[in-house]
Amino acid sequence: VLQSSNSLKASYEDWLLTYGLSVSPFHLRWQTALFNRQFYNWGRWKPRFLYLWFSVGMVFGILAMFGSVILLGKTLLQTLTQMLTEAPKAQNDRMLQVVVSVPSSGLCLRAVCKLTVLHENSPCSVVPGVNLPVSQLTYFFSAILISGVIHEVGHGVAAIREQVRFNGFGIFIFIVYPGAFVDLFTTHLQLISPVQQLRIFCAGVWHNFVLGVASFMVLFLLPAILFPFYYTGVGALVTEVAEDSPANGPRGLFVGDLVTNLQDCPVYNVEDWNSCLGDISEQSQVGYCVSAATLQQLSFPARVYRRLDGTVECCSNNSLTDICFSYSNKLDSHLYACLPARKVIEAGKVCRTNMDCHKDFVPSFCVTPSLENQTRLIRVKHPPHIDMLYVGHPMHLQYTVSLSSFVPRQNFLSMDLPVVIETFCKYLISLSGALAVINAVPCFALDGQWILNSFLEATLSSLIVEKHNRELVGFLILLAGSALLAANVALGLWMVTAR
Repeated sequence: VLQSSNSLKASYEDWLLTYGLSVSPFHLRWQTALFNRQFYNWGRWKPRFLYLWFSVGMVFGILAMFGSVILLGKTLLQTLTQMLTEAPKAQNDRMLQVVVSVPSSGLCLRAVCKLTVLHENSPCSVVPGVNLPVSQLTYFFSAILISGVIHEVGHGVAAIREQVRFNGFGIFIFIVYPGAFVDLFTTHLQLISPVQQLRIFCAGVWHNFVLGVASFMVLFLLPAILFPFYYTGVGALVTEVAEDSPANGPRGLFVGDLVTNLQDCPVYNVEDWNSCLGDISEQSQVGYCVSAATLQQLSFPARVYRRLDGTVECCSNNSLTDICFSYSNKLDSHLYACLPARKVIEAGKVCRTNMDCHKDFVPSFCVTPSLENQTRLIRVKHPPHIDMLYVGHPMHLQYTVSLSSFVPRQNFLSMDLPVVIETFCKYLISLSGALAVINAVPCFALDGQWILNSFLEATLSSLIVEKHNRELVGFLILLAGSALLAANVALGLWMVTAR
């Protein structure tokens, strides 16, 4: 039995070796030489252009190394200040936050560890499927894989350009995160000059930066690219309404509706929709002008009582059409009336005070919905349908209604295609940019380690003659860079879990 088991194990190992597979706990790796010819073709294509291309990448990589340290330093100080003052800033005010560990790519000659740094308003997740919506997982993992592949293509092509032997290319899955790597002949890397090494080590960071810029350009030019098929600037097109959304219902929003206004805030695209909802959320509830005669005609006696949050309710019949409104006159500044919401809103203009309603010497009042704190009455225009009247928190409307700025010119065109392209570009910008920033940090096991070592060899050889002294300087810098990155990771995770 033991001999049969050993034979089966040997056969299994031979099968894995034949197909370039490697399996270990939490890690699956596949390496192949199938793409070697293509890599060599790329590395020998227009040598002069590639020399300039990777020389520019070298300069960028060195600048990125210094810039990443400054950026992480500012981020750390910003986070520490926020912790000490216990006065959280708005999420969009923070420049960066290290929030997730993503092994995405790496040269075969070293250990691999990538940390993703994203803008707070960028797509991100600590636990995909938990913090990240399940519907976004395809974008997330595809962007990680593509960013990693482009990163390694940069290393591989630069290595071939510098006459370093290329052994193979592969992809791997660490836990659930996909990535890529290239296998280079380490001896060749050690024999070439420090400047040549810099071109190779900076190529990954450079290619991630270029990918991010290219994705940004596609995102920026998307209206022009899709112009023959889609038009923009006329409103926000509803592409999905969640089943549990307050906007779902016979008087709500439907897929294909075009939202043109929120209250008196015009909506020409999705950015306007988000901006208008943000303004409505931050500002006090607007009122509506109602003449004294109309107010007397529409209102009916009702018991007035205070809610737990201190606001006043005066509609006690549980009606879905009536809302309690507050207003003031010259004698009393705290009057309340239960009025039919749609008649009030459609009959009067938006106002803030009674002064806004003085017109043609007709006595009028500015009546304001008396709602719970953070709750708003929002008028959503989506012609030719009747206006939707939404009562609730503005952010609930934002989270449960999906929209697009692109309107199909023909009915057979998909409403989701522009959204898919937009979302994927945003993920590429975030994740590819993250790899560029973090890999440039002078930290153990990242590209920054090899960039720093080669940079010191190229610049300090005449100033510090002894090699072990240069290595000591490099070690101390790497130690400081690793501590800086680790501090950002720890505090970044703390910020995520504390929110």
